[in-house]
Amino acid sequence: MQALRHRCLLRGIELNWCRRLLTQSYTGNEQLELTNEVKHRIETHWRQRLKSEQFDARQKSNKYYVLSMFPYPSGNLHMGHVRVYSISDAVARFHRMCGKNVFQPIGWDSFGLPAENAANQRGVAPAEWTQQNIGQMKQQLERLGCSFDWSHELSTSSPEYYKWTQSLFLMLHKQGLAYQNEALVNWDPVDKTVLADEQVDANGCSWRSGAKVEKKLLKQWFIRTSAYAKQLLDGLDDPTLRDWRDIINLQRHWIGECNGYAFTLLTSASNLLRVWTANPEHLKDPHAFLVLRSKHFLSKVENAAKLSVENPFAGRTLPVLFNDEVTFPAHCDVYLAAPSFRAEDRELWDSCDLAFAASGKQEVHLNPGNWEELRKEVLQAARRLNVGGYRVSSKLQDWLISRQRYWGTPIPIVHCPKCGAVPVPEQQLPVTLPPRDAGKDALRCECPKCDDPHAQRETDTMDTFVDSSWYYLRYLDAHNTESIFDLTLAKNFMPVDLYIGGKEHAVLHLYYARFMNHFLHNCGLSPTSEPFSRLLVQGMVMGRSYRVKGSGRYVRESEVEIVNAKKNQAVLKGSQEPVVMSWEKMSKSKLNGVEPDDMFNEYGTDTTRLIILADVAPTSHRNWSSATFPGILNWQKRLWLTMEEFRAAREDYATDAVDTASAVFREDDAKLFDARNFYVKGATFNYRHAHQLSVAISKMQGLTNSIRRTPKHIQSHGKQFERALAAQIIMLAPMAPHFASELWSKFVAVPGRLNVESEELRWTEDVLAQRWPDVDAGYQLDLSIKVNGFENCVIKVARNQLDKVSHSDAMDIAFNTQSVTSYLIDKKIRTTNFVLYPGIEAILNIYVDKLQKTQKPAGGSSNDADKLQAK
Repeated sequence: MQALRHRCLLRGIELNWCRRLLTQSYTGNEQLELTNEVKHRIETHWRQRLKSEQFDARQKSNKYYVLSMFPYPSGNLHMGHVRVYSISDAVARFHRMCGKNVFQPIGWDSFGLPAENAANQRGVAPAEWTQQNIGQMKQQLERLGCSFDWSHELSTSSPEYYKWTQSLFLMLHKQGLAYQNEALVNWDPVDKTVLADEQVDANGCSWRSGAKVEKKLLKQWFIRTSAYAKQLLDGLDDPTLRDWRDIINLQRHWIGECNGYAFTLLTSASNLLRVWTANPEHLKDPHAFLVLRSKHFLSKVENAAKLSVENPFAGRTLPVLFNDEVTFPAHCDVYLAAPSFRAEDRELWDSCDLAFAASGKQEVHLNPGNWEELRKEVLQAARRLNVGGYRVSSKLQDWLISRQRYWGTPIPIVHCPKCGAVPVPEQQLPVTLPPRDAGKDALRCECPKCDDPHAQRETDTMDTFVDSSWYYLRYLDAHNTESIFDLTLAKNFMPVDLYIGGKEHAVLHLYYARFMNHFLHNCGLSPTSEPFSRLLVQGMVMGRSYRVKGSGRYVRESEVEIVNAKKNQAVLKGSQEPVVMSWEKMSKSKLNGVEPDDMFNEYGTDTTRLIILADVAPTSHRNWSSATFPGILNWQKRLWLTMEEFRAAREDYATDAVDTASAVFREDDAKLFDARNFYVKGATFNYRHAHQLSVAISKMQGLTNSIRRTPKHIQSHGKQFERALAAQIIMLAPMAPHFASELWSKFVAVPGRLNVESEELRWTEDVLAQRWPDVDAGYQLDLSIKVNGFENCVIKVARNQLDKVSHSDAMDIAFNTQSVTSYLIDKKIRTTNFVLYPGIEAILNIYVDKLQKTQKPAGGSSNDADKLQAK
């Protein structure tokens, strides 16, 4: 303590500040071994003291919106949650330390069938069950140390939220994009609800209940997403989309090639029938008719033999045939036949022993030159009549949102015996859920249009994907009671800069969220058509499972004797039956799950976060094994020991004379200059650009190794050592905020600061308030020049110069470099591309084609043979 007081006074630092620093630290000057118990005490000490800058809704510049997919409140976090929120929080804290105005909200996707079933089994209301689960999971998320902005918390099952989901539905309905129609649906007889095709497995069973799915004809509500199909397909080429990788292909496959047009036409049985055709002009054919598959559900309606469909484009009805002999468009069970355009359609008409109207079998002559005009007329009329006419693939269906369940957003429609389906007026929203045990009387109401007292509210609720299709916008203004959200906030802070979540949501959820944002953009409510600029699709957390080979029964690890781990060979203890070992997604049914609370209780929160972020990229599956833990545990111990050694070196060498001007001292200190810049560059790139957080950890571990190799005289008197150690702790903070806070408080309490005059370190602030370490202006960075993807050369450029290099500058440098010019001598440049990562590196890609001499043609001149051509 005397040495500390002496050094503080020498540096002009008030003694009371030093004492305050010591009280802020949990361990102070105590030389404690870093046990799990010490880690727990550190986290308890810092949990309430961690303060980070909060999102400022008034500051639109320098914004960074990081969003992780909100959880379903099942009651407990699982390791998948721990992974996604550890990733999200590390990225959010990093950008805050880089000076960004970071928005990282959290909420609850709280409607849905699992809560309803669980509540029913326990004899409680779904709302009560859901709120209990939210409370429990919120405690766990807070223990995980995530810096969420809880003031923007929302829950989709709250009337304050679903009021606006209902408002969105009414907006869609007003524009003809929400409609009701009878449809043959997948029906789960156990859960008694409709299932999307994706919720039915290859054996025709429900993904949740396991029951054999039935086909049932029900009147359902749909959202006409097909109206936006081409816009959504083209949106995948939006240059603002980054890191979507294979998700773009998944989305493209889901939407399909928009090479035709869909129309919804009214049948004589009062159904709407989807008619897809690549040739909408065929609807102008006065002799057009429809062919439906013989098993089509309309074949079973009354008077199916006389079924017809309105054709508003030719002023007559379309006769309907049930026949399987035509070539239906892919994924379609309706074929538009146009005898005046196609000979095979005329033959089909004849084979069915049907006659043309008034004109008999005389062919109607349509001028081929007018086909484009006919097509335009049909499409314009279709839009005007609101019967479709949008470009779409033959396979893409509209979004069926009806669910025959209680625990969901009520559809704001009233069914009146006189007026039919009437939208609930906006001022009467929200239409709240009745008590769970309320009878049919609770659904009776007056018609908003004619005041008929015998009207009834819609009993279906919405698919939960509707709730999650727009939550990213509501987060910005979560408690607004006057409007869906403030348009200025949306304009200033959308789109989401980084969206983090599982690949299982890469098709449906992303498709529906993109649709809703495109719709709101067209309505002038969202500033961009695409809601998410950048995606980080994290892999699943896998657990080792053990299955008895004969029966397939899952058993616990404790019941198994592992014979050869490398060959996945094991036997059941006692019976010695062979056991199959494999990595599978963690689940209770497979007995391979790990409870996050168990990890927190044993190793602590920060260690758990570091373990789940280490070793593999966030996008890869994470095989959870205790065999990987020592790398992180030992690294934390090395960091802890480094701080103890640093303090001891400063105190022991306080009075020793060290020649800091000597060549040996300067050389050793310079090594820390290089190490700091090299590893700061690598860690920053992986935090900011690649999101390879496991590599960022590797870079930090590399810096730790460099620091620990440093001689004691550099530890005590080296400015670059002090800077490197400070950078090490600061870069750790986004991933392990409690542990880094303790290290930092010990660091700033060490006597004899050498960089006290520098503005780089904020000595009086906690670690999370530090500026992110930057690469020094004079440090040499790489300008890599690649030809056809292969590195040709690397040119060293000082950081302050590299940051100013343009594409043109890089080309000039390349063509003044002998290795580049000599390689390109017999090649033709096709294109070039330049990427600059300020403060990190620059890459010039040159794409070329090899030139070759043409063969001298017979009778040709020698000059011809000498001409060079691109391959």
